[in-house]
Amino acid sequence: MDHQPLIQAFAQVDEQIIDLERILNERKSLPLQATVEHAMTLTKQLIIAYIVDVGVKEVPDISGDLLDVFKVLVKSDPSWNTIRDNCRELVYYHNCITMDRMDALPENPEKMAVRTLRHLYLFMKTRCMREERLEMA
Repeated sequence: MDHQPLIQAFAQVDEQIIDLERILNERKSLPLQATVEHAMTLTKQLIIAYIVDVGVKEVPDISGDLLDVFKVLVKSDPSWNTIRDNCRELVYYHNCITMDRMDALPENPEKMAVRTLRHLYLFMKTRCMREERLEMA
């Protein structure tokens, strides 16, 4: 099976995470709302790339809610619930921003959003490697 689209999706998301991490190291901060939204979009890209690669589920729309996209992933494969709380954390940050409840966010929420995104990326990549969808690095 050709896993090239999945391989490319992981490479592209990794490059973007590296950029976010580099900017955080240089500037010590990022624009919060844009960072959280970007993290949610990149997470959806990874989930959708995996769903496409497996090829047995209806592919959700990238413009959909992160948790709705996640539900498609976890349906009939509850082992993916491992990353549910990480997805929910990103949605929580987004909701706090939307409701103007910055006081409810952790310290340095933009850093936490990038770290959560990196965690999601690494978890999904490791799983794809175990399933032989991605090569061992």
